[in-house]
Amino acid sequence: MKKSKKRKLDIVVISDVHLGTFGCRAAELHNYLKTINPKTLILNGDIIDIWQFNKRYFPKAHMKVIKQLMTFITSGTKVYYITGNHDEMLRKFKGFRLGSFEIVNKVVLDIDGKKGWFFHGDVFDVTMQHSKWLAKLGGIGYDFLIMLNTAVNWISETLGYNRLSFSKKIKNSVKSAVKFINNFETTASEIAIDNNYEYVVCGHIHQPEMKVIQNEKGETMYLNSGDWIENLTALEYVNKEWKLYEYEKDDIAQKVPETIEVSDVELVKAEQTNSQLFEDLLLEFNIKKSTK
Repeated sequence: MKKSKKRKLDIVVISDVHLGTFGCRAAELHNYLKTINPKTLILNGDIIDIWQFNKRYFPKAHMKVIKQLMTFITSGTKVYYITGNHDEMLRKFKGFRLGSFEIVNKVVLDIDGKKGWFFHGDVFDVTMQHSKWLAKLGGIGYDFLIMLNTAVNWISETLGYNRLSFSKKIKNSVKSAVKFINNFETTASEIAIDNNYEYVVCGHIHQPEMKVIQNEKGETMYLNSGDWIENLTALEYVNKEWKLYEYEKDDIAQKVPETIEVSDVELVKAEQTNSQLFEDLLLEFNIKKSTK
């Protein structure tokens, strides 16, 4: 079969992959990565889910994603790994560089004369600041919901029906969830406008989006890369234009053959001293912690 030519892209942003969990759609992400050739790749947080990581569950498809990311790094693609809440232990390595790879908490890029501000977004999440145990409990519940959803979708597809997404339906119907998403987008955009960023690019809330947000001080383009659990989306920048990539609309990526063999790699948990790391993150973003 003739190989399809890889798409050349200036910037690609992916986030919320959650490698090491049952809900991760690693095979689909690997297929997508095999079809692109980015100059800059931004991994915008929660790539490896260290909160729920279990070395007994890290299947071959997940290792293929890591191998493909390493291929980008060794071939000269600039790769920024922006830390998120589920991989927050990596914050202790902020500033680490190896070749074209760098671990950071945020990135500011000049994009064809416009400033782009990239960060995961958990710095705005009040549950991360005040009730981390509650956030982790929510993460476990979310993972269980995804596992249940996976089983239901297997049955649904076997019977010839379409896939369902329980979590998407919940987020889109529960008023508090909708309010949180709106507040998140507004907060990120207002700070971006105050700092004269033309683009603000986040992840974290698993809600892919591209829209211009305005206030009395100006406007910015808010972008969210979504996730690789339920939405299977990414952000792409090429020819001076941002686009929201959707895997389900990409016939080429869906037909990429699975031919790569990857040897097992042992990932070892490190001690988590993350409360101080989060305090440092608040300082870096110049955000004051509430005393309520």
